[in-house]
Amino acid sequence: MAMLWKFMRVAKYSKTALAPKVKVRGIPTHSRHSSSKSVPSDFAANAPCSNAVELLGKAYPQDDYSNVTEKILSKVGKNLHNKKHHPLWLIKEQVKDHFYKQYIGRRGTPLFSVYDGLSPVVTVQQNFDSLLIPQSHASRRKEDNYYLNRDHMLRAHTSAHQWDLIHSGLDAFLAVGDVYRRDTIDNTHYPVFHQMEGVRLFSCHELFSNVKDGEGLQLFEQGHRTANKQECHTMEAVRLVEFNLKQVLTKLMTHIFGDGLQVRWVDCYFPFTHPSFEMEINFQGEWMEVLGCGVMEQQLVNSAGAQDKIGWAFGLGLERLAMILYNIPDIRLFWSEDERFLKQFIVPHIWQKVKFQPLSKYPPLINDISFWLPSETYSKNDFYDLARTVAGDLIEKVVLVDEFTHPKTKKVSHCYRIIYRHPERTLTQDEVHRIHHAIEESAVRELGVEGRF
Repeated sequence: MAMLWKFMRVAKYSKTALAPKVKVRGIPTHSRHSSSKSVPSDFAANAPCSNAVELLGKAYPQDDYSNVTEKILSKVGKNLHNKKHHPLWLIKEQVKDHFYKQYIGRRGTPLFSVYDGLSPVVTVQQNFDSLLIPQSHASRRKEDNYYLNRDHMLRAHTSAHQWDLIHSGLDAFLAVGDVYRRDTIDNTHYPVFHQMEGVRLFSCHELFSNVKDGEGLQLFEQGHRTANKQECHTMEAVRLVEFNLKQVLTKLMTHIFGDGLQVRWVDCYFPFTHPSFEMEINFQGEWMEVLGCGVMEQQLVNSAGAQDKIGWAFGLGLERLAMILYNIPDIRLFWSEDERFLKQFIVPHIWQKVKFQPLSKYPPLINDISFWLPSETYSKNDFYDLARTVAGDLIEKVVLVDEFTHPKTKKVSHCYRIIYRHPERTLTQDEVHRIHHAIEESAVRELGVEGRF
């Protein structure tokens, strides 16, 4: 969700960008329940130099902001959340089923509509400007995002569709899709993951209709922004929206995970949305953040054409929910095509309980790589992106284990520990050695580092 930029990490633009022209064949995702189709990962290496990337039927000229890699583009169009019997599809269908049955409109039809085929290619205006994210905000940097060029990018969150859907006249909707962020490498982080966005808007009558003597209550006032509300909202309206939101999410989590979970709420405030909340749930004594939510910024709602309404929004990560619900230990498994993984989720109905049976735990192979950094413009995500591009999902984790500054030259050295482990088979030392050597060569060539190999 746009309000939760707290969860986005500041990384650095990778020079491992596309060749002058990379052609990716994909499918439009405008239909509501489009089926998933694979996108070939063999890119046109010898394509003519047109300085553009072709993606999902459109060409995007490259510029100094272009930093999306071939590895990332090979994921576009996979649509795991629409692949029947995939664990992400199961989670999506469970949430959708809950909302369809729990919230019914005046005509007896589901109140919330669902959009799970929206294109992951969005404009910078959709991803940031429409959500009132300041120009100077760190979340806009190339270090955090995958840009096709200065104007287009792979969405960093499903919040990129909030404004358009509200502007189309919708008051209650769920938007589901794959999102893309440059990030660290470990068993819970992956540069592509899936989110579900929820939005609900209320008119004055809808919000206060069940309040005793609520005829005189109003949504808006001329006041001051505080830690508890925006300047245009009445406190009564904010409290009711907050109560409704917490009730909706608590019911959802209880329905998915059962009555045994504990829920707590943490108020957290950001420079462009007040108030905002985090939801955390407890499993076996461990608190886990799975949701972020809050009262929507009224300026966003107004600009989208719903000036007479107030609303809430939430965002949740489908991988995080599926890992908890099904005990899936490694986020890379969601991209597995191994039948031993996939067949475990072929169930007769979406509410069938599934407990993931781990594949054989293959031994890790560990190698370190050290190098002098080229300049102050380098960041760790440069190296993470490069390692992903070269080794793909053979890398389980990358950790910066040592950082050294030479006392005389002031040059900075990084040492990274790379843990190689294939989720489906045993890796050989020779295989890992070749991959590790390729990463060393690529780091020197693409990042300009000075190897200490």
